[in-house]
Formats: sequence, structure tokens, C-alpha cells
Amino acid sequence: MLFNCVTRPLGELCKWNNGEVISPHLSRRGFVRSAIAAVAGVYGGSTVLSSCGDAEDASSLESGTLVIPDITVVPEGEMLPFITPQSQFYRIDTAIGNTPQIDAATWSMRITGMVDRDVILTLEDINAMPQTSHVITLGCVSNEVGGDLIGTAQWGGVLLSEVLKLSGVKSGAEQLVSTSVDGWTCGTPLDAVMDGRPAMLVTSMNGEALSQEHGYPVRMIVPGLFGYVSATKWLSEISLSTWDAFDAYWIERGWSKTGPFLASSRIDVPRNGASVAAGKTIVGGFAWAPRSGVKAVQLQIDDDEWLEAELLDGSTGDTWTQWKYEWNANPGDHRLTVRCVSSNGEVQTDEVTRVDPDGARGHHQIDISCA
Repeated sequence: MLFNCVTRPLGELCKWNNGEVISPHLSRRGFVRSAIAAVAGVYGGSTVLSSCGDAEDASSLESGTLVIPDITVVPEGEMLPFITPQSQFYRIDTAIGNTPQIDAATWSMRITGMVDRDVILTLEDINAMPQTSHVITLGCVSNEVGGDLIGTAQWGGVLLSEVLKLSGVKSGAEQLVSTSVDGWTCGTPLDAVMDGRPAMLVTSMNGEALSQEHGYPVRMIVPGLFGYVSATKWLSEISLSTWDAFDAYWIERGWSKTGPFLASSRIDVPRNGASVAAGKTIVGGFAWAPRSGVKAVQLQIDDDEWLEAELLDGSTGDTWTQWKYEWNANPGDHRLTVRCVSSNGEVQTDEVTRVDPDGARGHHQIDISCA
């Protein structure tokens, strides 16, 4: 598998190429950890760096009435921009060292299963449909609390609900089973595709054609769901089915069927273990509460009361929110903890869970020293 990850603060780009087939008994968590552990062997212990881009470039993007903020709340280079560059968007898939190389001129996808009629679409057909663009945050179920397997992009393409109208959906269908050209399968709740959210067949990312690594020529995106149940790359087929009739790739390996994207938050600056000067210090990061949106972000210094952080404009329920807090830091060692509150009033839980089977929970904490 070719594995890409962007470490939050430094924009460190890691790649892992391994021709070995992954055991079907290996969990996603073990799979990701094995990939990360292999990086040192691939590069002989060296670090490969790449730029994270800048917020000024991101602010030029448009998405309907949504204004992408020009966010510069911390020193340049210490925080990721609101929009994640395509070249640095996280990647996890099972195309093991063999990213599909697809000829768009001959590519097609089929819609079948519990439909009124089978339909075959070419890229030309999809491009001829009404086009749309939405800024959406996508995250991986394997992301640890405070982790970097998450990103936000402007996705362009067509609404999946409009595509399904071409075939018609029969009564009783419950899941949309999408298949990649390499045989990987994904089961998506049909309700999440048809309830009005911008579930899409995507052909562009941040105004550019999808790269081969991110699913060229067509992939899926469904807001509010983890990627393993919503974000099939190199799409070749969509089949309407029931939950009992089919278990997709990761479901066969013990992961939750529906995979709702969990609300969470993280501290990007200062970095964990950092030493900062006493006095005015900016603490900042991202928070997300999929579908409902973030109402508040709260910061705790040591065991003191929760403090209200400032939320920056430009986010929706389908994107993350950037936040900051101006802290008058006292000398000494400190622990900083963050949590978010969704627009429906739910407070991010402090109960810690593993990433499997349906995502990590808990509060992100960092330890710093001030002098």
C-alpha cells in the first residue's frame, strides 16, 4: 500500500510502499501503525518534508455562499490552512503499492442492484450533468484523538442523489455498495445519500482534477461519515442493496457498518512538549462536529475551569472550524485540554475509546512548559 500522512504541525509527508498483501485479520489500527512503523525502513530514518501551503491561496476558493477564511492566527508555518492542499491530503487505501492508473477516455461506472434499470456512465456523461462544488471535511476512522488523518477540500462534481435518479432506487434498498477498480468495497447508508446533504461523485479537488492517488477520474464523498463507509476512490460500480445482503471490505473485518464521523477537536499550537515564553501565548487548532456544526470550543489549563475560545468565520456543519485562545501563560509546566460543543448542545465526551470499531473518543491534551 502507498500510505501518505501529513503530520499536523510540520507538514511532514510520509510515504510507504510495500508489495506485501495485508492479512485480512489485521485491524485498520494495526494496518496504519504498521505503515507508520515502516516509514523509517523505507527512508533509512530520514524525514521527508513538504510545504503545507498557505491560507492566502485557500481564501481565493469559492463555494457558493461559503467564504473560505484567510486565517493567520498563529505564526506562519505552524498551523495547517483551512483548505488542505491535494498533494498533502491524508491517504489511506488498499491499493498496495499499485495505485490504479485509469484512462479516463475508456473509464465507465455501472449503477445496478435494487434499481429500476441498470445504467452505465462515462466521464463525459458525468461532466454533462449539472455541476456543483462543496467544501467538506473528510476524516479516517483510524484517526486517533488529536491526529492528522483528516483534511478539508473543495470537492467538485455532481450530486450522487441526482445520479441515482437516472437508475431509480427500488423500495427496500438500505445501502449503497460502491466498488473500486481494484475490487475494494464500501457500504454507505442510503439515507445519508438521499437526505439532502451534498453527497457527491467527485471529479475535482481544490479546483484541480483529482490526482491518481486521490481517486482519478471519479470518487465518492459523503459528508458526515468516516471515509471507510463513504469515500470510495477509483469508482467502478454502485450497487443498491440491503444491509443483510452484503458486508463491505472493512465491515468483514469487524468495523461498524454505518460509521458516523465523530465530533472532536485538537490543539495544533503550541506543539506537545514545546517550551514557550511566559506571557501572551496563542493556543489554536481545529474542531469539527459533523452535520450539526461547532457551537463552541473550550480550553482547559491544567485543572482550572473551561475557557471559551474564539471561533473563526467560514465553517459549516460539513467542515471543520478553526479556533484560537489568547492565553496569559504563567511560568511552569502546564497541561492544555480541548473539547468542542456541537450546535445541538452535545459536549465532546472525555470517555476514551480505541479507534476500532467506530472511531476514537476522548479529549486532546498536550503538555508544555513556560519560562
